[in-house]
Amino acid sequence: MATIRSCCIFVLLALYAASLVIPSNCLGHFFLQKEHKPLFVFGDSLFDAGNNNYINTLKAEQANFWPYGETYFGYPTGRYTDGRQIPDFIAEYAKLPLIPPYLQPGLNNYIYGVNFASGGGGALNETSQGLVIDLQTQLSYFKKVEKQLRQKLGYAQAKTLLSSAVYLFSVGSNDYGAPVTFNKTKDLFEPYSQEEYVGMVIGNITHVVKEIYMKGGRKFGFVGIGPIGCIPALIVLQPGKIGSCLDELTQMAHIHNKALLKVLHTLQIKLKGFRYSYFDFYTSLSERLNNPTKYGFKEGKKACCGSGPYRGINNCGGKGPGKEYELCDNPSDYVFFDGNHPTERASQQFSKLMWSGNSNFTWPCNIQELFGTL
Repeated sequence: MATIRSCCIFVLLALYAASLVIPSNCLGHFFLQKEHKPLFVFGDSLFDAGNNNYINTLKAEQANFWPYGETYFGYPTGRYTDGRQIPDFIAEYAKLPLIPPYLQPGLNNYIYGVNFASGGGGALNETSQGLVIDLQTQLSYFKKVEKQLRQKLGYAQAKTLLSSAVYLFSVGSNDYGAPVTFNKTKDLFEPYSQEEYVGMVIGNITHVVKEIYMKGGRKFGFVGIGPIGCIPALIVLQPGKIGSCLDELTQMAHIHNKALLKVLHTLQIKLKGFRYSYFDFYTSLSERLNNPTKYGFKEGKKACCGSGPYRGINNCGGKGPGKEYELCDNPSDYVFFDGNHPTERASQQFSKLMWSGNSNFTWPCNIQELFGTL
């Protein structure tokens, strides 16, 4: 009996060993594929997975009520859409679990990464100050995570983990959009010129990136600013010109994206090992706004949920100005879910371009290439 059992064990071991026969020149690649690379997420409502659920803010800066989340989750998660967002799809492509919000109660495991993004958050501390988690505060949260990882894993292993991670950013839109939304000044960005104002935003982003680099970060992904002057929530703000884009915001988006690309190129030259991926969100979203049927949508400029012209008034769920709102039957027919944010289907299309798109939309490399390198 013992002999038969020993033979069985031997056969099983032999079969297992045979299944692991790999060409010697592929061994390194094989083991790298088995190691996960974390995803750390920074920014605004395009990426917020629920951090604003746990801060004292306005209902307009939250998405923890129905119909948000209706398509995929079946309940609101704090994501500003009907289902998943870009970081959720990126995590899936990278074979990671959904990346949780940093402020989620009881969260203490960061080996797969964590999400610091906050709806309404900007690179400038003054943007929606007191109502959101600004980028500098998000950086302070990251530093706490880095410290906990060092305590748990040891300095060397923590640094290896942070070096292999990808750091994903969507930030800047609120720094330009908030002055318009809240109508704080006659001259939107006084006393600064457009270039000076953009310079402050880019300067704060650059500072955060350098700080993460100092902690071991090497691989960064950036979503450029989209055509913010043309989204439903803003094209309803021009008296007598409803439906027209706000040209000043369009100009700011172009200046910002150009300045960001210049800074990223400089960082790649100056910082050893620094790599980045930039996604041309402006062009990608503009194409879907102007020609939705080409990408499988029925409606490009009108939101699925909201009220007023283009459903651009942000009271989706009845939590904004006025209780009455409209909700479309099928969010997948729409580019926008509410006046500011894309539907899950649109986000999935954007995430695919970011993950594996060519240089027409994502350069100098895509996110998949960042995950594939140490």
